[in-house]
Amino acid sequence: MPLIDLYGHDEIKALLKESVAGGKLPGSLLFHGAQGVGKQRLALWLGQLLLCSNQDPPCGKCQGCEYAKTLTHPDLHWYFPIPRPKDADPALADVVDDYQEAIAERLGNGGLYAAPAGNEGIFVATVRAIVQQASLAPAMAARKVFVIGDAERMVPQEGSEQAANAFLKLLEEPSAKTTIIVTSSEPGALLPTVRSRTVSIRVPPLDDNAMRSFLADPLAAAALDKAGAPKSTVERLSIASGAPGILLADEARGKAIRTARRLIDAAVSPNESARYAALMGVGSSGARGAFSDTLDAILILVGERMRAALHESDEARALRASRAADAVARARTQADGNVNPQLIAARLMRELASSLA
Repeated sequence: MPLIDLYGHDEIKALLKESVAGGKLPGSLLFHGAQGVGKQRLALWLGQLLLCSNQDPPCGKCQGCEYAKTLTHPDLHWYFPIPRPKDADPALADVVDDYQEAIAERLGNGGLYAAPAGNEGIFVATVRAIVQQASLAPAMAARKVFVIGDAERMVPQEGSEQAANAFLKLLEEPSAKTTIIVTSSEPGALLPTVRSRTVSIRVPPLDDNAMRSFLADPLAAAALDKAGAPKSTVERLSIASGAPGILLADEARGKAIRTARRLIDAAVSPNESARYAALMGVGSSGARGAFSDTLDAILILVGERMRAALHESDEARALRASRAADAVARARTQADGNVNPQLIAARLMRELASSLA
């Protein structure tokens, strides 16, 4: 099955095409933006563009494009968080095999997938594999492309300074035949040395037209139905807010995100009944675990608001979002104690109202 088409991001795509055509594309890039906006899919599209043999890439028809769309191109390498290997020091061939299986699983849904679990990461053996593959000549095309998704989960220093240093050198001085695209929903959590060695590009949420096109795609519809996303297009648009990957979250995480959005929307709404209804939806002490998940989701959503404000140079709005994040962090600490979630939520909603309204 090929990758699902890339929807939206037309301005960034045009900018990247112009940079490639002019020979000005940096060797190491960082795509950052909210979780679920399609950063890795955009990176894979750029990989296809770089590996296309047509004069107006990506043509979608040449052998390079066909291989890139089915993730079988020997010069397109995709790495992302996976479970820690059982072997503390696996052979590089085993690491590559593990990723081939993980990529095949993602490709089974057209390249659509939920965010990685908390225990998944990009471990030192993977870093070694990246460095080793980067040292080889391209197998088929004129260059190699590495896409490293959710790079804030990278643990390059774990047990091997040599691997860490080699990766950082690769980022800083990739060969003329190598392009590295790092993606992250939390660029602030990246190693500073990684951020300083990459050219940053913010990937914004999809607009309404692109979202509707994505939701109408049969591959997307099947994946969302499989993930248990709401059936209504209107509700899917509301929950996603331009980040369709959010809809692919597992049932528990998806519910937490939906509850978090309702709480934030109710907090800034002048409608008292909406606030009351959202508060009643939190549940009592028996739902403490789910409430903690909701608070984590609120923190993610508030963080997205902060990053958007900073990108727009709106320092006042960013400061208000920062205060809201502090309020959520305090609520998260209280939730670990013997406190009724509804009491915590009521206070939090007042603080969110004063910070975000």
